[in-house]
Amino acid sequence: MNSVTTDIAIAAVRDNRTLRNFLQVPHEVYADDPNWIAPLDLERRGHLSKKHNPYFEHADAQLFTASIDGRPVGRISAQVDHLRLKRYRDACGQFGFLEAINEPAVFSELFATAEAWLKQRGMTHIKGPFSFSINEETGLLVDGFERSPSVMMGHARAYYGKQLEALGYAKAKDVIAYEYDGLRPLPRSMRGMIEKATSSGDMIVRTISKKNLAYDLDVIIDIFNDAWSDNWEFVPMTSAEINALGKNLKLLVSEGYIAIASWQDKPAAMAITLPDINDWIRDLDGKLLPGGWAKLLWRMFTRPPRAVRMPLMGVRKKYQSSPVGAALALGVIDAVRDYHLKRGTTRGELSWILEDNTAMCRMLEALGATPYKTYRVYERAL
Repeated sequence: MNSVTTDIAIAAVRDNRTLRNFLQVPHEVYADDPNWIAPLDLERRGHLSKKHNPYFEHADAQLFTASIDGRPVGRISAQVDHLRLKRYRDACGQFGFLEAINEPAVFSELFATAEAWLKQRGMTHIKGPFSFSINEETGLLVDGFERSPSVMMGHARAYYGKQLEALGYAKAKDVIAYEYDGLRPLPRSMRGMIEKATSSGDMIVRTISKKNLAYDLDVIIDIFNDAWSDNWEFVPMTSAEINALGKNLKLLVSEGYIAIASWQDKPAAMAITLPDINDWIRDLDGKLLPGGWAKLLWRMFTRPPRAVRMPLMGVRKKYQSSPVGAALALGVIDAVRDYHLKRGTTRGELSWILEDNTAMCRMLEALGATPYKTYRVYERAL
């Protein structure tokens, strides 16, 4: 153990060469894992870029890579989100982008480095993984390793959790990914609830308009920031992050992917779905050149995705835990479900859901959705 520790070199990512090593780590870790799908290198570089990711307008972060004899074998990020700190005032920093070979010394060195960086900035607590924020990839996969991840969801090796726990990290919260078979009809009671709300004229469900995307995006984020405001670790999206989301949605989705429900003429609920692009990029190994661009564009524009993911669904707080709230939630879910079924997409992932969001878990299970992946957020005092 000690001999391995002395061979481990930890380097901060400062330039293109060290960034390349950081991006290489998961290729080393998952070389023999058929369920891992390499993210697009170009997309990851943009996500990690202070110039291109609006997260850095309210946060500081540092990436670190662990190497043995020049070979990248581990990585981690340490970050301080000042927007989050302003909301919670708990001196809690975060870690993310965790990947490493099954070697305790590598995990130990990575976390010691990330923790030291956070302590230097006055943090007394650490939570993660968040890559970078709770509005992006959240949690460490602890159950469901036998299936490939959906878009914007992480993968992991089964030993990761054990390595964290050996370092004194404990569970803070689990979040659940549900699998949904769109071919399964809605229960009669749920269908009746939607029909009653729409026939009364109180509830109107529509898809977004790309011509008026800026307006609809404002509506969506207003609902999101209200609906999720009491959720664990919630951090509101900034205007720059909303604009970035709008650009991505305009590129990736058609209008039927997103539904907005109004109650008595006021926007009250929304649901966003995304194509599971992981299926389209599975064989590209993260590279768009030389022929990856052509393959990806062909797949995007010639066939519907095999699956979609619903990363955001929200109902305004004043309607939550009421029959109206249930009708609104079912209305937007059914609208995007109907759109995808007509195009030939039958499978969906509804994620993520807080483990203690009992009402939502019960509703999804009543719809026929089944929990199939669990992601865990860990924490430790520094």
